Amino acid sequence: MRRSTLMMIASATLLLAAPSEMIQEQKKGAMSASAKEMTQKRKMMKKKRMNSPFLIKHGLPHMTKMVMAHMDDPAFGLSVDQREKLTEVRKQTMGTIREIKPKVMRLRKEIIQASTSGAGADSLKEKVEKLASLEAKATMVHLRCIENTKKILTKDQLLFLLANKTKMKKHGTKKGMGQSKKMMKCAQGRCGSR
Repeated sequence: MRRSTLMMIASATLLLAAPSEMIQEQKKGAMSASAKEMTQKRKMMKKKRMNSPFLIKHGLPHMTKMVMAHMDDPAFGLSVDQREKLTEVRKQTMGTIREIKPKVMRLRKEIIQASTSGAGADSLKEKVEKLASLEAKATMVHLRCIENTKKILTKDQLLFLLANKTKMKKHGTKKGMGQSKKMMKCAQGRCGSR
C-alpha cells in the first residue's frame, strides 16, 4: 500500500508540475522569438551602416529626404524658385554619392578579403587611406547638401521639417489624388540613409 501511495503522489506531482514547466517553455520560446527579432534588427542596422559611403554613419540629417517627403505639402510652403534650387541640390548630391559609393564598397570588400586572407596591415595602408579619402569626400558632399538646403529654406520651413521629422511619408513616393508617383530617390542602402 505504501508503495502504491508513493507512486500516486509521484504521478500527481508530475502532472501538476507539467503545466508550469510547459508555461516556462512557452515563455522561453516567446523570449527567444523576441531575442531573434532583436538580433535581426541589429544585423539590418549593421548592414545599413556597412552600406554607407560616409565617415559619419548616422546622426546627420538627410535634408533632401526630409524635403522630398513634404515637397507638395501646402503647410511647408515651398515657392517655385525654392523647388528648383532644392531639386538641383538633390541632383548634385545624389550624382556625386552615386559616383563615390561603388568605389567605397569595392575598396571595403578588397580590404576585408585581403585581411582575412592574411595580408598585413602595412600592405593595406594605401587602400585604407584611399577608402578614408572617399568616405571623407562623401561626408563633405552630405554636409554641403545640409548647408545648401538650409540656405534655401526659411526659418519657418526648417522648423516645419524639424516638427514633422517623425511624421515623414515613405521616402521616394509622393501621394496625391489617391495615386502614388515615383520620384527621384536613393534606393535602400545607396546613400546610407535607411
